[in-house]
Amino acid sequence: MTSALDTLTPTQRDLLDQWLPGAELVTDRSHLHRAGTTALVLASGEDRFLMKTTTEGVRHLDREVAAFRSWLGPWTEAGRAPRLVEADLDARIIVMTHLDGEPASTSPAAHDPEIYQQAGELLATFHAQASVEDEEYEPELNERALASLDRAGLDADFAERLRGEITSWPTPTTVLVPSHGDWQPTSWVVDGGTLRVIDSGRFAFRPALYDLSRLSAQDFTRNDTFEKAFLEGYGSDPREPEAWHRLQVRDAVSVAAWAERTGHAEVAALSKETLTGLLAH
Repeated sequence: MTSALDTLTPTQRDLLDQWLPGAELVTDRSHLHRAGTTALVLASGEDRFLMKTTTEGVRHLDREVAAFRSWLGPWTEAGRAPRLVEADLDARIIVMTHLDGEPASTSPAAHDPEIYQQAGELLATFHAQASVEDEEYEPELNERALASLDRAGLDADFAERLRGEITSWPTPTTVLVPSHGDWQPTSWVVDGGTLRVIDSGRFAFRPALYDLSRLSAQDFTRNDTFEKAFLEGYGSDPREPEAWHRLQVRDAVSVAAWAERTGHAEVAALSKETLTGLLAH
């Protein structure tokens, strides 16, 4: 019977045999990741590991390796994130320790304010490691938003209103911090009430408020207690109103362009509804 391990390239298989001699497949979790990514839980002796490989052009592995090598220390040292075992970017393969626990997104943890408080505490620790000022961050994002607007399938008058708003925005110097990039319950596991972090493949330096975007759009709208608990754990609210508005508009334009490209009519309609509400404010 063909195993998911048989999909590895000869180079990847040789590296895996060096790093984890005799490793056996436990679970194939590739379906939980984007196209072009293989994610396998492996057993080597009594220990469990997660191996990921990606095809060329999928940048998530590069970002995850960068996060492991320079920024995940506060979490790994506290047992709140996996540890890097080995990685080879040329061969497009990474091995890390496997974290026990239930996915937060499909467990009662998704409805527990204590979990959101822990999420705030962990994120604050991550963000506090460094900060840099970037004069080009906002102008570059505006350029991308305008390019996406041309592909978003919006009616001409509405698109022109959006274009006028985006081009009128100020472009202040932005403070960037280490950002997880996908901070929401799908990136957390919970073991005995303790929150742990997985999937750092969207790591980059961004404004702190970026890591609240998915929570704000999804989990905080379900129950404002989650938002209060998160902010208590984080220690402040990084969502400066004008910068937050710009982020929301850019995100909605990007989603609209994606929905138009992929034929997701329902998502396209929701994106236009979101943009209409944002323009009204």
